Amino acid sequence: MSAKSKPPVKEAEGPEIRKRILGAALSAFMEGGYAQTSTLEIATRARVSKRDLYTLFGNKEAMLVACISERAQRLQAPIDLPALRDRKTLAGVLTAFGTKLLTETTDPVVVAVFRLAISETVNAPKVAQTLETMARKPIREALRTIMANAVSAGLLTGEPEAMTDTFLGVLWGDLMTGLLLQTIDRPSTADIARRAGEASTVLIERHAA
Repeated sequence: MSAKSKPPVKEAEGPEIRKRILGAALSAFMEGGYAQTSTLEIATRARVSKRDLYTLFGNKEAMLVACISERAQRLQAPIDLPALRDRKTLAGVLTAFGTKLLTETTDPVVVAVFRLAISETVNAPKVAQTLETMARKPIREALRTIMANAVSAGLLTGEPEAMTDTFLGVLWGDLMTGLLLQTIDRPSTADIARRAGEASTVLIERHAA
């Protein structure tokens, strides 16, 4: 084997190298932008060869999509939800849902990922598509399911889609805009709980059966 060649990535080393590459890529993308970041810079930061980098990801866009995908998974709603027997249970489910959503989404790294997705819409359209598929769409579908179940249980009245819009509108307000523009700080745990509680209360009051 020549001095210039390196053995391929071993299967056992793959996960660790992948983690290093994604961490280096996300840092580089956030600091210098997607278009300005080279694969050589990412490989250097991750302490891997460009061969290893391309073996695991293929190209720079694949790395960016992988970064987005891993963060987006944190935003997915829980699969198991309790039966909605009364409004108290419903309020608890909605408040817990809103608290988790805000806690995960307002994380500085997640906000940076959203900011990156917006700035790279032209250069890397798959980024926004990944966020839509893995984060925004599942979140809305989970909320619509909760609303539909509440209607079936006789707790709420109205269209699940409209109720989903109401809940998210009250929950977020202009919070994400401020975070993206870096004009406000991340809300505290208490503020997140307050927002989630208010969104739940407003939704139930407006659509009580």
